[in-house]
Amino acid sequence: MPVHTSGSIQGGRGKGAGLSLALVSALAFGGSGVAAKPLIEAGLDPLHVVWLRVTGAALVMLPLAVRHRALLRRRPVLLAGFGLLAVAGVQAFYFAALSRIPVGVALLIEYLAPALVLGWVRFVQRRPVTRAAALGVVLAVGGLACVVEVWSGLSFDALGLLLALGAACCQVGYFVLSDQGSDSGADTPDPLGVIAYGLLVGAAMLTVVARPWGMDWSVLAHTARMDGTPVAAWLLLAWIVLLATVVAYVTGVLSVRRLSPQVAGVVACLEAVIATVLAWVLLGEHLSAPQIVGGAVVLVGAFIAQSSTPAKGPGEPVAADGAERELSARGTAA
Repeated sequence: MPVHTSGSIQGGRGKGAGLSLALVSALAFGGSGVAAKPLIEAGLDPLHVVWLRVTGAALVMLPLAVRHRALLRRRPVLLAGFGLLAVAGVQAFYFAALSRIPVGVALLIEYLAPALVLGWVRFVQRRPVTRAAALGVVLAVGGLACVVEVWSGLSFDALGLLLALGAACCQVGYFVLSDQGSDSGADTPDPLGVIAYGLLVGAAMLTVVARPWGMDWSVLAHTARMDGTPVAAWLLLAWIVLLATVVAYVTGVLSVRRLSPQVAGVVACLEAVIATVLAWVLLGEHLSAPQIVGGAVVLVGAFIAQSSTPAKGPGEPVAADGAERELSARGTAA
């Protein structure tokens, strides 16, 4: 009996630590847009902000990449997919959207990814999905209609909404990739190594696209304004690189090791809430009552879709298994 009690206590502590790590990850990811938007408004191109974020984080994670260099031979497709979609694609589209629409709205649209994954499973792979997952999709789409206020002819910039949707689509691509190649038993790659190489691949891709040699580096030597308050630009950049990228990814992955994907994925939904609250407090981005209600409905829909555990047997209903893993690891992308 004492041994059983000790194991229960250790298990409880492990879950408590996992929940704490997942909350830290959600908080860190949720603050990325709040820190990035002042830099964009100060004169930096959104792509340059993304390049600074990803490249800085890749340099910090470089020792892990060296440690797991065997992944280049064992999982080249997974590393390329993570780098191009989950890192470069998501962040580029998301930050570009921030230059045109509020932080909370951009992130809520990005959270349509689990619903889009279910659409891929149902209509492209022609596999059935659970009724609960389908309900989650309906709620998420309906809530999004409230967020963008479709009854008033879209109160937000249409291009900004499309860019945010692009971020969601990039997440879908990674969900599909990870769903096909991540379950390898004992040969499963270390997720920290995948993150390190994903950041390196993303940095290389963004270097070609963003062309940082044309960036206005002088912006980083001055201040940016958060709702009228001057803040050192380099401090905002450090926030984005160290907290919103390195800490966010690492704590997210460590939380998955202590929690089930469903629990970690549900906690990750708090990222949208945290981003909206931080944008409200620090940037003065106020949302109307219908938009707040719509955002809550989007999160409820994402919760239902993610918590619909897929059956393992062939031909049985499937839910957003890949989405759960990615949202768990992210604590989603850009």
